[in-house]
Amino acid sequence: MSQIRASRRTVLASLVAAVAGGPILTGLTTTPAAAAGGDLYASNSDLYTTAIEGQDFSRRFKRHEAFDNDKTATPLPRLTSVLAIHGGGIEMGTSELCLAIAGYHPDGLAPVAQSAPVYDYWMFEGMRSSNNADLHVTASHCDDPVARSMAAGSANVLSLHGCTAAQAGAAAGQPKAVVVGGLNARFRQLLSTKLSGAGFQVLGGNPEDLNGDLPDNICNRTLTGEGGGQLEITTELRQSLFANFSGAANRATSTNTDFWKFTNACRDAIRAMEAEQLARKSLFTR
Repeated sequence: MSQIRASRRTVLASLVAAVAGGPILTGLTTTPAAAAGGDLYASNSDLYTTAIEGQDFSRRFKRHEAFDNDKTATPLPRLTSVLAIHGGGIEMGTSELCLAIAGYHPDGLAPVAQSAPVYDYWMFEGMRSSNNADLHVTASHCDDPVARSMAAGSANVLSLHGCTAAQAGAAAGQPKAVVVGGLNARFRQLLSTKLSGAGFQVLGGNPEDLNGDLPDNICNRTLTGEGGGQLEITTELRQSLFANFSGAANRATSTNTDFWKFTNACRDAIRAMEAEQLARKSLFTR
């Protein structure tokens, strides 16, 4: 698959064009011509032409307002976006984790704490009573314009996914596991350290299908070009984070202690990653 990179100038020009009603630049909107293995849809754009928003799927996101009119100081930038591109009934539990890691309670969206940092988030959620897996679009083909622009404007992207224990390569009898992937080696290291320190079984970026290392993967389309992080969480681990795993409303209201341990481990990794980036002379200096 061809590698698509966007320079900072391209990103800014694209955003300006979008605000003005003009076309977004080609480098941000290249759409695959065919669906990935097993997927019914070649891209989100393809899916949007036939599936019905509000009936088959929903899109939820939050971009936090940025305003600076202080002539004496500049506030720190928001560096991180959290994504659940297969949320709702597709890979259950990822929507709730996305919201919590971004700093919001899944039930009601109240901030986790008034003083806690919050992050931008974007979610695509299957809403069907069955067959939500048909709405799966592989991460490298995710071309939703809001998701793309959020990734391109973020130094870090954390993308949450679900997988089976067999796909993750978990040992027999130990199905609760998370595969840490993505192109940003430092972010992977921080996520692995924090999650294992919180008591979760962390597997490396293998098998290849789960390691999130394709440059076109939405988690790797970041502002700095360093790539992001991807978590593939087994069904058994996701189930263990809720008292009631059946149905979005039940999951939102039944998060348990392990859910918040997992959430806080990811938030700790994000804070550490951002602190290192802000300590650089420039965000674009590695």
